[in-house]
Amino acid sequence: MKVITVKNEQGRNDAYDIRKKVFVEEQRVPLELEIDEHEDAAVHFVLYDGEKPCGAGRFLIKDGFGKAQRICVLPEYRGKGAGRLIMDALETHAQEHNAAALKLDAQTHAIPFYERLGYEVISDEFMDAGIPHKTMKKTF
Repeated sequence: MKVITVKNEQGRNDAYDIRKKVFVEEQRVPLELEIDEHEDAAVHFVLYDGEKPCGAGRFLIKDGFGKAQRICVLPEYRGKGAGRLIMDALETHAQEHNAAALKLDAQTHAIPFYERLGYEVISDEFMDAGIPHKTMKKTF
């Protein structure tokens, strides 16, 4: 499996397709909340297994921090290191762009995954798209 930084329309469509399968179809997030006004400003990443897209994420600079968003992996790739590959790519990108830290809003069920990667919870629980989340941060 390999993570690529999206540089063309096909890559962006692959990212959107994965996000729609995970967030819209599986988790019932409304499409209008999933695809938002930050898409053009974000750097998108797609994880491929050969030619098959199987995970995605995006990166923004927000309030002086790197911000990891829309991290998702197809069900059949979960628990196999796919999420770690995506996060490694986002963290490398953040460091290359001089971000001192990376923040993300984790669905509460995913907090143990991010804690294993060195993230710490820095907020109380809040709802986003009807799903409980907490903000997490990793300082480089």
